[in-house]
Amino acid sequence: MKNDIDILTIDQVVYKYGNGHEPTLKKLDLVIKKGTFTTIMGKTGAGKTTLLMLLNGLIPHFYGGDLQGTVTTARLNTQRYHIQTLARRIGLVLQDPETQILGVTVEKDVSFGPCNLGFPPEKIKQIIPDVLHAVGLDKFEKRISANLSGGEKQRLAIAGVLAMQPLVLALDEPTSELDPVSRSQLFATCHHLCSEFGYTIICSTHDTDEALTYSDHIIVLDNGEVAWQGDPQHLFSDIHFCKQKGIRPPAIMDFFDGLQSKGVVSLSQTPFLIKDGVQILYDILSNATLKDSNLNNKIKPTTNSTPIIEIKDLHHRYDNDFEALCGISLVINSGEFIALVGQNGAGKSTFVKHLNGLLLPTAGDVLINGINTKKSDISTLGRTVGYVFQNPDHQIFSSSVRDEIAFGLHHIRGIDGIEAEERIRFALNFVELESKIDRHPFSLGKGERQKLAVASVLAIESDVIVIDEPTTGLDWIGTQKMMKLITRLHEHGHTVLIITHDMQLVADYADRVLILNRGELIADGAPEDVFMQFELLEAASLIPPPGAQVSKGLQERGITIRKVRMRDLELIVINSLKGKASHVH
Repeated sequence: MKNDIDILTIDQVVYKYGNGHEPTLKKLDLVIKKGTFTTIMGKTGAGKTTLLMLLNGLIPHFYGGDLQGTVTTARLNTQRYHIQTLARRIGLVLQDPETQILGVTVEKDVSFGPCNLGFPPEKIKQIIPDVLHAVGLDKFEKRISANLSGGEKQRLAIAGVLAMQPLVLALDEPTSELDPVSRSQLFATCHHLCSEFGYTIICSTHDTDEALTYSDHIIVLDNGEVAWQGDPQHLFSDIHFCKQKGIRPPAIMDFFDGLQSKGVVSLSQTPFLIKDGVQILYDILSNATLKDSNLNNKIKPTTNSTPIIEIKDLHHRYDNDFEALCGISLVINSGEFIALVGQNGAGKSTFVKHLNGLLLPTAGDVLINGINTKKSDISTLGRTVGYVFQNPDHQIFSSSVRDEIAFGLHHIRGIDGIEAEERIRFALNFVELESKIDRHPFSLGKGERQKLAVASVLAIESDVIVIDEPTTGLDWIGTQKMMKLITRLHEHGHTVLIITHDMQLVADYADRVLILNRGELIADGAPEDVFMQFELLEAASLIPPPGAQVSKGLQERGITIRKVRMRDLELIVINSLKGKASHVH
């Protein structure tokens, strides 16, 4: 039973950072009830993170700035109480997990907060396995924190906050680095904490499907103001508004909205769930003649047979004796667009770090343009394989955008002077950052810093561009821009390999999909082949993209369609219903 007591109130809040030219938050008025699951959505830069940092006193006590209005958390005015006091009532998980992981091992990190709050040792021992189980890190107690994958670090940060048993749990993009199953499990866990134990959850996210499924209430911020708040279904019913505010609509709703806008179908209500959409599509198509010349043909990988990367029985074992890669063999041909997917800790980042010599095989060989990485150096390999890290901040260290790109040109290509300036201008123009050439890199937004990392690789003219999680933390508008940029790189002849947890993006853009599971390559093929293997995907903790789920549902009803891209399904429906609009009620 939900308690109607107001646990959080924000009254007429205006906040400006110390170096800000204008307020980040503007006359914010919000009330959040105890025991509810509230999701905050909106464009990158809308003020979501700033709002969350208000709740536990980081603003104003740590970040300073000018705060007007009142913020009350669990009946405490945040301006009158220290962060240490507020931390007992509200736990905050930051977007970058590495900033709040302090323990050398998982066990020590989880116990850090409870120890500082004076919990008895017996209670802490009991809490550790419980919270690790809640976030999917069972039996990780002795693992070294620094050796965890990005997604595992994110779950560890959440566990560390849960261990302090706060009344309110505030999470800033908690699932941005989690695989699809882990993402769904985390939201389900938070929902369980709400419904069964009375926790109040406030979560900023770009995860549309989870927000729709688990949220009681959604708040949409835009330019520091509340642009909308209310029931999730009401929000996602307005597809145009969602896109305008940087929110990706649920794929099935966007699909039917597109059909209706083209006058192909007329619906009294757009389906929220894929299973409902499948039933409507079945009703529409069951009496239609399917028109698609490639309907039953498998899309084959690229026919370009020029190998640029050859991997032979690759093994990698870390110093702690953890075997991250177990005998991988494959060939990557010039000009392919490949997506590498798999659950957190599957070995994806370990794998791609072998492509430019950041890691060397424990056994086996990696050949780049015929050169064995064991017999080369990172600088030489970098001319062929450019690597954009999962966190671009890990590879940005210069004091200006121009200098950041010039560094790689000088040290990898030996290029300076006029030619360097021309390449810098070209790369920045390509990623639409030319106007920021004299800015400090860390004055740019997260998406812009990712673009800068891509520009640094582009200027070197690497044949292969590897991008680890290119859309992490980006809103829907930023995600589309980033994928268009990557598509342009591919169209200009670069071989592209991306690591991502977004299966819809993989289906939409990639020509070939590689699935890693516990260090082994368990699938390699075209999206239409890989994503229709539901049992295989489940074993790898992956959820099929919406298009594959729709095709599977139609197949089970006797309509043979083998498509994983929603746009391909749309074309089939349009072609099949030309001249005879369908009305479904």
